[in-house]
Amino acid sequence: MSEPRPDRHDASDPDDTFEEIVDEATQRDPDLAVIEAGSRTLRAHSGRPQGEAVPARPADPETDKALRAVEQELAGRWGETKLEPSVTRIAALMDVLGEPQRAYPSIHITGTNGKTSTARMIEALLNAFELRTGRYTSPHVQSITERISLDGSPIAAERFIETYEDIKPYVEMVDAQQPYRLSFFEVLTGMAYAAFADAPVDVAVVEVGMGGTWDATNVIDSTVAVVTPISLDHTDRLGTTPAEIAGEKSGIIKEGATVILAQQPVDAAQVMLKKAVEVDATVAREGMEFGVTSREIAVGGQLVTLRGLGGEYEEIFLPLYGAHQAHNAAVALAAVEAFFGIGAEQARSLDIDAIRKAFASVLSPGRLEVVRSSPTVVLDAAHNPAGAKAAADGISEAFSFSRLIGVVGTSDDKDVRGLLEAFEPIFAEIVVTQNSTPRAMDADALAAIAVEVFGDDRVQVEPRLDDALEAAITLAEEEDEYAGAGVLVTGSVITVGEARLLLGRG
Repeated sequence: MSEPRPDRHDASDPDDTFEEIVDEATQRDPDLAVIEAGSRTLRAHSGRPQGEAVPARPADPETDKALRAVEQELAGRWGETKLEPSVTRIAALMDVLGEPQRAYPSIHITGTNGKTSTARMIEALLNAFELRTGRYTSPHVQSITERISLDGSPIAAERFIETYEDIKPYVEMVDAQQPYRLSFFEVLTGMAYAAFADAPVDVAVVEVGMGGTWDATNVIDSTVAVVTPISLDHTDRLGTTPAEIAGEKSGIIKEGATVILAQQPVDAAQVMLKKAVEVDATVAREGMEFGVTSREIAVGGQLVTLRGLGGEYEEIFLPLYGAHQAHNAAVALAAVEAFFGIGAEQARSLDIDAIRKAFASVLSPGRLEVVRSSPTVVLDAAHNPAGAKAAADGISEAFSFSRLIGVVGTSDDKDVRGLLEAFEPIFAEIVVTQNSTPRAMDADALAAIAVEVFGDDRVQVEPRLDDALEAAITLAEEEDEYAGAGVLVTGSVITVGEARLLLGRG
């Protein structure tokens, strides 16, 4: 891997010509100027970005009213953190719906971190080869409709409402037959599978909600199972070691499938490999059968060379920050190659131009996403120590902030100390806050832990998120306008989503 060169984020027009960009940047660093110019040239010749990643509320008042009614009905069910671990209810729903999940092939994704970004990349790659896709991911950043996507765009609010109304009688039928009603997540999963069958899609890209074996999504028989990096999260439900968590997540590996295995802790990898042997699945491992060959930072992202199952893919522009996103890209590429039978059945590569166009179109809201300049405000949904470490490394590499202010609001069931310790080396000061949900950790409780990690003089408490954002921006602006201070909002997908709305991105 080549040594990254630090550089400030540049929001210049990506349609500038190669020569203009080189002339503009050469005085700073001639080598970096060529890299940046190349990245913008690739973007200028890439496909359009994936469809609206985070939709706004419906403009039509009646549609908005109907969507809110659906949201309210769904909210009355068990939330995503209350579980009865089985697939009995979702299987019953699939049965009365006519098994919609069997109407199309699928790629199933589990892991601890990187699932949604990897799903978006897989979706973009499949779209580039003119396949109609359905993507199901969770949680959402701002709008519930983000969870169900067709051809790279969140399902329209009208279609979301129609899908709910279509399956509602069947949901109520299953509710009446089961000891527990279908949960919020189970109903949404049923909606996604029904919407994909109705579209119809050529392939579904499905992210688990939690775990694998008993996750509601696990009523599909995917030919490709993807396992992103496993680390400690949801330990009260999945296990207290990577191996225990891997045992639960390995449940998505079906007989005869191909397993795309990201780099894992040794004990987690051993569990996955054992499961693959038991069900006669083929395994492709990052660092062995595929991986990242090289990467360089570039304006708006990075240039990577990936080694796939069918060969090497050079000079791919990825408009996302951080080494972890390059590894996600390698996993996504291998998954799509496996879906097309490359590596096991065919010895060929995918079309490099299609691959470049697909990756250049990828969006991943709330993942080191720049939402404001002067000062620069970045959002990242890291909510566990491994995610925080990846975000800290990514922001340190891609931005040369002279001083970085953190705005952190977490859920109360997370390893908060571990998350704060991962950010401590890069935050000059931290503003602790809380989001609006019942799961949010109280700001004062969070501050008590933050003081132990950062020291009293580096911690400020602002229970309201809007006040916390204002305080952090003020701290960043205390430096000279050109000194380059920045703000990172993190700690929870919910915190990031609410910040995104407050900063005018909703």
